[in-house]
Amino acid sequence: MDAFAEYLSRIENLGHRDRTEEILEWITKKYPQLEPKIAWNQPMFTDHGTFIIGFSVSKHHLAVAPEKAGINHFSDEITKAGYDHTKELVRIRWDGSVDFSLLERMIEFNITEKADCSTFWRR
Repeated sequence: MDAFAEYLSRIENLGHRDRTEEILEWITKKYPQLEPKIAWNQPMFTDHGTFIIGFSVSKHHLAVAPEKAGINHFSDEITKAGYDHTKELVRIRWDGSVDFSLLERMIEFNITEKADCSTFWRR
C-alpha cells in the first residue's frame, strides 16, 4: 500500500479515505501479482504493463474504471448492483455498499482478456 500512501493522505474526508483504502487494500491482498501505481494522479493496478483497473475520488462517489470493455461486459450487473455508470466508469456512492464480488469479476475479466495485451490500454 506504500504506492498509495501519499494519495490517500490527500483525501480530506476520512470516511472517503477509509473506503478508498479498504478497496485498494483488498485488491492488493487478493491480487498480489498486480502492480499498484499512481498515474494521472489516480490509483490503479496494472499487470505486465497493461491497465487492469483504476479509481478516482469525487465528492459523491468513488469512480471505478475497468476500461470500456469491462463496463460493456458487466453493464447489467453494474445496474443490478445499484451503481450508476458511464461508458468509462462506475460510480460507487459513498453512502452505498461495495460489491466486492463484482469488483473481483471485473478484475478477473481484465486480467484474462488482457493476458496477451502488449499495450497499456486496449486498442
